[in-house]
Amino acid sequence: MNSPEQQKKLQQLQMIEQNLTNLLMQRQQFQGQIAEVESALKELRGKDHAFKIIGNIMVNTKASDLTVELTHRKQLLEIRTKTLEKQEQQLKAKANQMQEDVLKAMKKMK
Repeated sequence: MNSPEQQKKLQQLQMIEQNLTNLLMQRQQFQGQIAEVESALKELRGKDHAFKIIGNIMVNTKASDLTVELTHRKQLLEIRTKTLEKQEQQLKAKANQMQEDVLKAMKKMK
């Protein structure tokens, strides 16, 4: 396992695992935002007006306009979440393959 090539593969594997952790955290953040948007949409049902925070001020707006805006935001967050899930799956597959390669190399060295 002392070969430079094997050490390089181990470093790459560690980087992949770190990237997976970052993707997981991003996905969790997006899922939290989706839950917040869903909660806001639920609260808006049956209301004519609502308040929207813009910067440091609160503005009265039509609930229907805010519903459209929040629905669009939810769709974007869901697309981003799906993209992250695909990236996560690809990295997991790559990590699994690298683990197998490293283990095979280690067995050969014994």
